[in-house]
Amino acid sequence: MEKVIYLLWRDSQVSPDTFAHRLRSEVAGQLQALGTRGVQLNLADADVQPAAGLRQENNRPLPDGSLSLWLDSANGPARRPFDNLISAATARLAAYLVCESVAIANTRFPATPGERTHGFAQLALLTRPPRLTPEAWLDIWRNHHTTVAVDTQANFQYVQNLVVSALTHGAPRIDAIVEECFPPAAMTDPMAFFDAAGDEAKFQRNLAAMMDSCSRFIDFDKIDVLPTSQYCL
Repeated sequence: MEKVIYLLWRDSQVSPDTFAHRLRSEVAGQLQALGTRGVQLNLADADVQPAAGLRQENNRPLPDGSLSLWLDSANGPARRPFDNLISAATARLAAYLVCESVAIANTRFPATPGERTHGFAQLALLTRPPRLTPEAWLDIWRNHHTTVAVDTQANFQYVQNLVVSALTHGAPRIDAIVEECFPPAAMTDPMAFFDAAGDEAKFQRNLAAMMDSCSRFIDFDKIDVLPTSQYCL
């Protein structure tokens, strides 16, 4: 089984609510009928508007969400019906074959199929800095940074998707897509985000440790971050 992540952009003439509703209802049902093993939608909808301050947009425009599919095969002919269906509901898409690593499974607030997952899900789109070889970048991110991210944040789900290849023509270069779920308070409270509610000293320690770790393998003027609502369908 293979995981494909589609980044999705809506038509500017379509409202965010209409775009989200169509994907969650009509499109999700059609994808399931085509035989996907799993569907997950991440949407920048009204429920995550309070988290607007967490958006980082270095490669414009940010997508309006993402769609993850688990398929028996991501080969072109097998994937084409899914591509065509998603393309018809979006203004633009970019698809990536990824290798998924679940550093934290969501056991605290398990998703109910079809309903919005608790809190919010932050998507980070990463590109490898040219100063690092692919091997060094992967080692820092997966074997060193993972522990820091778990220890310093209030994330209750943490999924690392290493991009194996771009699957659609013109897809922007991305080397990894990170999914992290946080409690609602983390949308607006940095101390809640860094697992230090009411503790300024812990907040400063966790923030410094996280920023130091990120700077080792991320160029901050290249990263894109999108707060979303997660729907596991």
